[in-house]
Amino acid sequence: MNDLTSATRRWWLGLTIAALSCLACGASSVAADEPDAVRLVIDYSDGVEKHFNAIAWKSGMTVMDVMLAAKKHPRGINFEHKGKGATALLTKIDDVENEGRGLNWLYRVNDQPGDRSIGILEVKPGDTVLWKFDKY
Repeated sequence: MNDLTSATRRWWLGLTIAALSCLACGASSVAADEPDAVRLVIDYSDGVEKHFNAIAWKSGMTVMDVMLAAKKHPRGINFEHKGKGATALLTKIDDVENEGRGLNWLYRVNDQPGDRSIGILEVKPGDTVLWKFDKY
């Protein structure tokens, strides 16, 4: 009888975990459609990407603010930069650092190349920020 009870408990536990996983997937897909959110994609150019589909947008939010929000996420990113405001320059995401004359972190907002510092370029709700480790 104890073996049956133990097996039943394991079955219910597995069913509960599966149901919660489905709910989490559903919540994530709904969050990506939130009108007051910004999307962030990090492309490491080695077949790996990280996606943050629902970073809460705030008035006056810059690309730097988007990065700081992603850093605070439980499975977020680490990044380094130099300067602030109009002189802010991203130098590293996670363990991938700018090479100078080789590959570097380049960003785009809605497929448009970043044309100013990440510390001053503002994003709007629904924007997608893409960081790609690539040649300039």
